[in-house]
Amino acid sequence: MIDGASIDRHHWVPKSQGGRDQAPMHRVCHKKIHAVLTEKELARDFATPDALQSHPEIARFIRWVQRKPPEWNTRHASPRR
Repeated sequence: MIDGASIDRHHWVPKSQGGRDQAPMHRVCHKKIHAVLTEKELARDFATPDALQSHPEIARFIRWVQRKPPEWNTRHASPRR
């Protein structure tokens, strides 16, 4: 990751679900997570890096995005709400 605009802070358990722990994450990955999973799903089933990587759609995305340059950024679908 490159410091700057391509980095977000991801709460492992969403703040709306009482989470506090957070980590830096590439913005495009952060957007994808929130486009695929609801905050309740994140809190209940995907509150760790290993759990997130076990989700089939997220795992597929990670394999795809690893081939992009670190500064790469794009839009994603709106989160499911």
